[in-house]
Order: sequence, then C-alpha cells, then structure tokens
Amino acid sequence: MIIVCLLLYLLLILSFLVYASYSIRSGIYLRSFCKKHTAEKIVALTFDDGPDSLQTPKVLQVLKEYQVTACFFCIGHKVKGNEAILQKMVAEGHLIGNHSYTHSGLFPLYGLSKMKKDLQTCQCELERVTSQPVSLFRPPFGVTNPTIAKAVRQLGYTSIGWSIRTLDTQQSAPDKVLARIRKRLEPGAIILLHDRMPDSDQLVKQILDLLKEQGYTVVRPDKLLA
Repeated sequence: MIIVCLLLYLLLILSFLVYASYSIRSGIYLRSFCKKHTAEKIVALTFDDGPDSLQTPKVLQVLKEYQVTACFFCIGHKVKGNEAILQKMVAEGHLIGNHSYTHSGLFPLYGLSKMKKDLQTCQCELERVTSQPVSLFRPPFGVTNPTIAKAVRQLGYTSIGWSIRTLDTQQSAPDKVLARIRKRLEPGAIILLHDRMPDSDQLVKQILDLLKEQGYTVVRPDKLLA
C-alpha cells in the first residue's frame, strides 16, 4: 500500500512538472502574456518559426490586403538570405519577436550562459537587419523552465504566449483549424500560427474572414499589452 501511494505521489509530481513546462499559460515558471482581459472584441495574430522564403511573403501579402498587422517570432538562423522579408515586415507595420537562434529541441536543456548567448545572437541578427529593438520573446515550442525564466528576466524580454493554439503544424484540414478557433475565440485572444506551413496564406485568409464574420478586429499584440 505504501509503495502504491508513493508511486501515485511521484506520478502527480511528474504530471505537475510536465504541465508547468509545456503549458505556457500556466505561468508557473515564466509569466507570459497570453491574452488581454477585456470586453472589447479585439484579437492578435502571431506567427512562429519564420521567416520562410516561400510562404512568409504570401502571408504578408494577405495581411496587407486585409490591412492587418501581426507579430512574427523569428528564428535567428533563418535571417540570412531572408533579410528583405524581415525589412518588409517592419515596413508594413508588423512586430518582430525573438524565437531563439537555433530553435533546437535541446534549447530548454541549455545552461543559462549558453541560452542567453543563443537569445542574444538572435536579437542581434534581427536588430541588425530591421534596425528595430527586439524585446518580445516566445519560447521555442512554448516550453518553459526555471532557466528560461531566468534568461528572460536577465535579458529584459517580455514573454508572449497565446490563448488559441491552432495546431496548424499538424496539417489539420482548414475547417478543423477554423472550428478550433471558433470554439476558443474570445475578446483579447492571442492566436498562434506558423507562416512556414504550406498554404499558410490561404489559412490566414480564412481566419481573417472568420474573425470579421464574428465581429472581431485584429490588432498587434503590443496593443493588447498596452
């Protein structure tokens, strides 16, 4: 009986640690801004893992057609060769955020010094190309832990999460993604998307049509922060 209780206790602790790390909305390790508490029907779009030389320009074109601005959390090692895309983002009024330089699956396991160097390298690359300060951060894979939290605090970043995870990277049918957004849509929501995905521009167009149909206005995430 004692062994069973001990195993259950250990299982509960393990479940808590997994939840704390993989749920960015939990705020257990790192407080991230995931939605604005408001009655105003406003939402923000955010994109991870770019820039992508093929898909990102298509997404930017859709946003321009709909006169909508967003935040792109960019990977540092993807900057080279895509400088013009980043400059276009800034010229068209979008925000640029830090999504790490390597975006390695081992990123959460980095020591503090290595992690800070990774983030600072990404920041330097983005600022070099855009001539804009980069202070917004989104953890790779949305994973947090005490080391990431300490690096964010020491570097002075504002961590941005989300309240609607579209699961677009699972290449679900667009109608499933739209249904997921419709079910979770609420004032002040932050929507997570990935501009690198095939047909991401067509998905964004459908999402913007849905938001308009539901009476929502899209604003940049910093407008929610204000």
